[in-house]
Amino acid sequence: MASDTLFDALIEHDISRRDFIKFCTAMAAALGLSAGTVPRIAHALQTKKKPILLWLEMQSCTGDTEALLRATKPTAAELVLDVLSLDYSETIMAAAGHQAEKLLADLVKNHKGAYFAAVEGSIPVKDGGIHCCIGGRSGLEIAREVCGNALATFAMGTCACFGGIPHASPNPTGAVGVKEAFPNATVLNLAGCPVNAENITAAIVHYLTFGSLPAVDAFGRPLFAFGKRIHDNCERRAHFDAGQYTRQWGDDGHRRGWCMYYMGCKGPQAYQNCPTVRYNGGTSWPVGSGHGCVACAAPNFWDEMTPFYRRLPQPFGITVETTADKVGLTVTAVTLGGILLHAIARMVKHHTRPKGEAAQGAKPQEKTEWKGPSWHE
Repeated sequence: MASDTLFDALIEHDISRRDFIKFCTAMAAALGLSAGTVPRIAHALQTKKKPILLWLEMQSCTGDTEALLRATKPTAAELVLDVLSLDYSETIMAAAGHQAEKLLADLVKNHKGAYFAAVEGSIPVKDGGIHCCIGGRSGLEIAREVCGNALATFAMGTCACFGGIPHASPNPTGAVGVKEAFPNATVLNLAGCPVNAENITAAIVHYLTFGSLPAVDAFGRPLFAFGKRIHDNCERRAHFDAGQYTRQWGDDGHRRGWCMYYMGCKGPQAYQNCPTVRYNGGTSWPVGSGHGCVACAAPNFWDEMTPFYRRLPQPFGITVETTADKVGLTVTAVTLGGILLHAIARMVKHHTRPKGEAAQGAKPQEKTEWKGPSWHE
């Protein structure tokens, strides 16, 4: 029996209904949705056909494919066999040479407008795209054909999103991201070096459930994965607030897991869900393993975030450089200042009010609860 839907595939692989619901719950959590959406996700995955995915390799190190193969939630097998119909991937498919190229051409022709495309690596546009050729055709030409006929395209990793390392100055090949190469294509940027496979699955599940791609930020990245600063969810944030910093690699603070801001960590300026989703089966991520964040999901990170071991410039006002003690003193000062100004205003009003005003029927001033200042980092 052909497994047309995800649920059919799960039944074929002896996956229980309980595990299926657990998968749907995990996807709802990854997307930042409430538990009330789990039945809707389950219904969509039970009734809709598995999406066809065509995965292209351009100027890449294949790190994003490696991340996909090492995924554990879901596993690579679950992702390929149960969630997607991965019909073309140069790295893992059996076909090769002319057979592989014919397969790609037939898939594009027979499923036009009904498949998802995935692009890994940047696309070189200089000199007509000759710096990346596959089967005698430029990567630029192949990607234009595949992405131009796709339902939507997922840019896998920072190279595919923004050009990544090949785009770094002086950029001899004219490497750009998918959206810059094809402005009219529908592209979702799943940035990162490498991309997290859980974000790939969540984005596709969102499309199957709601019929649209998830909401994105100014850089075309899904908000569910890139809507919060790494600094705000970092496991070392408490040490930052306490003023406990690593000052030298291997020092006592570094061994004790203190904040690595002074060692160049770009977490206060990076947006991604690494601290909550993590890698290697959810066991770790760069900061957790003792290395600062390099903001690998940001455009032009190789040029703008280097040197990686130099701390961020001095920000203004109450920002990431402000410790909890400084914040507390600031808030206290603002609070006391507000109380003092309020008291002075009441005294002035009392002494300037015409005599007999209260006796003429004026309503007494309503009491209001003063809630203090609101401070946001």
